[in-house]
Amino acid sequence: MTRGTYIALEGIEGAGKSTVAVALAGLIAGAGHDVMTVREPGGTPTGEKVRRILLDTDGSVAPWSEALLFSAARAQLAADVVEPALQAGTWVVSDRSVYSSLAYQGAGRGLGTDAVRAINEPGLGPTWPDLVALLELGVADGLSRQQVPDRIGGAGHGFLATVAQGFTDLAAAEPDRFVVIDATMPVADIAAEIWKALLDRHG
Repeated sequence: MTRGTYIALEGIEGAGKSTVAVALAGLIAGAGHDVMTVREPGGTPTGEKVRRILLDTDGSVAPWSEALLFSAARAQLAADVVEPALQAGTWVVSDRSVYSSLAYQGAGRGLGTDAVRAINEPGLGPTWPDLVALLELGVADGLSRQQVPDRIGGAGHGFLATVAQGFTDLAAAEPDRFVVIDATMPVADIAAEIWKALLDRHG
């Protein structure tokens, strides 16, 4: 059986990842593929508990604790959900992925992308996105789109600007894996651009 394709949607808060995920999954299903959507952190009972710890606005989480908790939730999702689905031929559309940790904790928290990558790789193994769609949006626009910011989304303009630059740097370093898309376009147009990139790169 042909392995499924793993697509990650990335970007700062307010970029529209969750909405685009639904639209993109519809295009993939319309092309005759089995498809599922997941979100990070979360997607498993363990991951959802970790999500509450990480995003609770009343909580205080040290940067390395934050990075390790994200890594733990991600490893559980990969083992329980994403990798079995890919092996069964199902396409997976993920709202965030390991690249969020590289941008938010590696760049934004100043932990270093290489160091954050190193703590994620053992738990992911082969379960790495085939395509990362970076939905690019200005920080001010992203902040204005947030209704109720979570602990990380509410960290302020300076932090999110550093994260946004982190994403830009990751896309430049891995052009074969990334497609950068203007997140101010209509959702249907964004999904269509990602679908075109998938067809161009993965058939």
